[in-house]
Amino acid sequence: MRAGLFLLALLLAPLPAAAQFGPAGPPAVGVVEARRQAVTELTEFIGRVEAIQRVDIRARVTGYLEERLFQEGSEVEEGALLFRIERAPFEAQLEQARAAVASAEAQLYNARVALARARELRATGAGTQVALDNALAQERVAAAQVLSAQAQVRVAEINLAYTEITAPISGAIGRSTFTPGNVVSPSSEVLATITSQDPMRVAFNVSSRQAQELRERFEARGGAEALQVRIRFAGGRVYEHVGRVDFIDTALNRETDTLLMRASLPNPMRAGHGTALAGGRTLLDGQFVTVLLEGAQPVQAIAIPRAAVAQDQQGFFVFVVDAEGRAQRRNIRLGRSTAETAVVESGLEDGERVIVEGVQRVRPGQPVNAAPAGAPPRPTGMQGRPG
Repeated sequence: MRAGLFLLALLLAPLPAAAQFGPAGPPAVGVVEARRQAVTELTEFIGRVEAIQRVDIRARVTGYLEERLFQEGSEVEEGALLFRIERAPFEAQLEQARAAVASAEAQLYNARVALARARELRATGAGTQVALDNALAQERVAAAQVLSAQAQVRVAEINLAYTEITAPISGAIGRSTFTPGNVVSPSSEVLATITSQDPMRVAFNVSSRQAQELRERFEARGGAEALQVRIRFAGGRVYEHVGRVDFIDTALNRETDTLLMRASLPNPMRAGHGTALAGGRTLLDGQFVTVLLEGAQPVQAIAIPRAAVAQDQQGFFVFVVDAEGRAQRRNIRLGRSTAETAVVESGLEDGERVIVEGVQRVRPGQPVNAAPAGAPPRPTGMQGRPG
């Protein structure tokens, strides 16, 4: 009995206010107007910073390392003296070579005197032709010995010069493998390494598909000349200097199906750092960076917020609001886009209203309550029954 009274009370109770209304009006959506604007085309790659010149410093003679004349990690100028090897043994070798030249010249003088005498005797009939021929051969041997001795002097001079090791290029020099007191030779390890600092280059690999897309997009605008390169560091900061592509490999890597590209970028000394200080420049040899390959000149294209773009099996699409206030699907083809902005190459017309907010509530052909994105939606009428 009590259960029947409770059920009757529920049936007679007034409905909640929210349940007294009928179906809601058109869904509220935020729209933006598709307009052509200047867009910088951008593609990202992973790259590595490289020194344009890199030289390993080695000993070219065997000797006792006397001095190291640079600060490890500093920058050195081309021609600067880096190491000095003990000179005395090589100076002695040079003196020996010069003495050998003097001895050879004396023998040549004696051979020429003997040749002149043999010719006189042969002319008077007192000498034989054999004696003249032997004297001529001896003179030629002595002349050759002089040339050989002079060459040995040149070798000794070169070896003596090799005792002073200078910088072949300007750049930053790393740690020294050997300290003074060690014996070094041409077969020893590298003494130190110098890497050029300004400019630097960044190398990156482009897939064959991306390479073809870049060629088609920029070939008519000057090819590599229409591209500029920026780099972004691991922390997210974009390098302030812009580079240019200066090398594109002539063949694909068969193992990775990629094409090697390189760009050159300035790497000046940072403000407040002396030219000899270590770490005074931003770019470091071997540094990993993100390469931002972009068009040197912006192009006119339709750009919309990326939030407006959806994707299904047919590809990318957006919803637009037509003149009758209904949502209509537009299949689009995207260009190079970012996480925030989508560049539309085809499928949208200039001036169309693209739905950015409330896309998930929209169906093709459905009436919508459109308002500029970010603005509060306009109020819509509610149908209901009297309470």
